[in-house]
Amino acid sequence: MYETAQGLAIGKNGQLTIKKSRPAALLMLEDGTLYKGLAFGLEQSMAFGELVFNTSLTGYQEILTDPSYAGQVVTLTYPEIGNYGVNDIDVESRQIFARGLVVRNLSRIHSNFRATASLDHYLKRANICGISDVDTRAITRHIRDNGAMRCLITSHEAHTDIYDEKVAAELIALVKASPLMEGLDLTGEVSCEKPYTIGSGKWKVAVLDFGCKQNILRSLTARDITATVYPARTPAKEILATHPDGIFLSNGPGDPAACADILAEIPQLIQSRIPIFGICLGHQLLSIALGGSTYKLKFGHRGGNQPVKDLTTGKIEITAQNHGFAVDEKSLPDSLELTHINLNDLSVEGFRHKELPIFAVQYHPEACPGPHDSNYLFDRFASLIESHQQVGKGK
Repeated sequence: MYETAQGLAIGKNGQLTIKKSRPAALLMLEDGTLYKGLAFGLEQSMAFGELVFNTSLTGYQEILTDPSYAGQVVTLTYPEIGNYGVNDIDVESRQIFARGLVVRNLSRIHSNFRATASLDHYLKRANICGISDVDTRAITRHIRDNGAMRCLITSHEAHTDIYDEKVAAELIALVKASPLMEGLDLTGEVSCEKPYTIGSGKWKVAVLDFGCKQNILRSLTARDITATVYPARTPAKEILATHPDGIFLSNGPGDPAACADILAEIPQLIQSRIPIFGICLGHQLLSIALGGSTYKLKFGHRGGNQPVKDLTTGKIEITAQNHGFAVDEKSLPDSLELTHINLNDLSVEGFRHKELPIFAVQYHPEACPGPHDSNYLFDRFASLIESHQQVGKGK
C-alpha cells in the first residue's frame, strides 16, 4: 500500500481510500496573530523560529536544507507544495536546518522519477514539524506589513483541542521567550566540524564554512578549483599556512555583527592580499571587517526572482536570495566601490575593493533553487586567482 501526504492510501489495485485525517496545528506569531491549520511532518510537537517567507515556485527541499535558514520557520508563497516529493540529490547540506515549514496545500500525491519519499515523511524522519491549510498569502502580507517576527508551530493536543484565551496567552509567552535573530550567531550550528577537501583542480581555495551550500562547492570545483572547507572559527594563520590561491567566505545564518570571533580573523585574511570572494553572510562579514556595518531588513529578501542591477555594466540580473540582514551603503568606506544594488529597495547587493583583489555579493549566484544569471561571478573569481598568480610570478 502506498500512503500519500494527506491521509489517503492507494492499494495494489489502484483503489483510493481515505485514512485518518491529519491532526490540527496552530501557528502563533509574537504579536498574537493566530493561524489554524493541519499538522504534517513531526506530529504532537512544537517548533520556534523567526517567521519568514520565500517566493520561489520550486525548490522546497533545497530551501529546507539551506543552512542559512537555521533558526527560521519558512512560509512558502507558492500554493501547491510537495507534488514532486523529495530525493537524495537535491540537498544543500547534511540535514534540514529550517525549524519548521508553512504551506497552503500539501500535495496529496507526489510524482517524480527521482522521488524517494513524500515531503511529509521527509520532515517526519528529520523531526521537523509543518503546518498546512493556512492562508499563506495573508501570512506573507502580515510579514511584509509588520516585519519578520518570532513564531511557533504547535500540534500538541493540549493546545489545539482546548484552545482558549489561557492557551493563547501561554503560546504568546512562549514565543516571546524565544531568542531574537538580532545578536544571534548561528554559524556554530551549521559549520563543518573539521576540514575536508573536494575537487582536484589547479587552484587551491580555502572555503570558510559559515553554512556553505553544496552547490557553491560544485560551482567552485567546476572551475578547476580544489576547495578545502574549514570550520567557521578556523584561525586565519592556520588557513594562510596552507598557502591558498584564493579564499572564499560562504553564506550562513544569523546576525553578522554577532560573529565576533570570526570578524577578529578576517582582517588577517584581507592583509594577505590573496583574492577573496564572499557570498551572503560572507559578503556581510567582509563589509564589517573592511569598515562597514549591517542592519536588519524589515522582512528580508528570500526567493528566486530578486532583480539586481550590476552598476559596472548596467545589466539587470534576476537573482536567488536568502538574507534578513543587509550592508549599510552609507557605512561603506572610500576603499570600496558599490557594484550591485537591489532594484526593489535599492539595498546593497555587492561591492569590490578598489585596490585589493576582493569582491562580494549579497545574493546567491549558484542559485539552487533559482536563476543562473549571475553564475559568471564564479568565473570572475577563478580569473582573479589566475591573474593574481601571474602578477606574483612577474608575468
